[in-house]
Amino acid sequence: MAIRNIVKEGDPILNKVCRPVEKFDEKLGALLDDMYETMKDGDGVGLAGPQVGILRRVFVIDIGDGRLEFVNPKIIKTKGEQEGSEGCLSCPGEFGITIRPMFVTVEAQNRYGDQFTLNAEGLLAKAVCHENDHLDGILFKQHVIRKATPEELGIPDKVK
Repeated sequence: MAIRNIVKEGDPILNKVCRPVEKFDEKLGALLDDMYETMKDGDGVGLAGPQVGILRRVFVIDIGDGRLEFVNPKIIKTKGEQEGSEGCLSCPGEFGITIRPMFVTVEAQNRYGDQFTLNAEGLLAKAVCHENDHLDGILFKQHVIRKATPEELGIPDKVK
């Protein structure tokens, strides 16, 4: 596994729509492993392919309950809404208050190509929406209803 460079806002790759993954092989597994390690190193809870320069429909999430990997995800249902803070490893030091669905149902594949469906709620639903947006060239800032400071949100200095 290796830590990859995180693409920052302003790089045009973050505005592009990703292509589906077609090959489920060791290279995909290595990418997912690298993405997870990079996300953890950056103190993030999610990381999508474009954030490491790969225009493929993949993302990883860990909100503290363990590693989740999504390949070719599709959000098929949303319900309710939640207002809360959000940031992004590609926009360091920038935070805002967003409105996201409270519940989402996502269909995806794992690293081996097996289909699964996940029902997510709360922070996990927010993370799924945030990372899925990256696959369509959308940054969280497009959902911000109010900017927020790290101090106001109680963000530790090392994350700023």
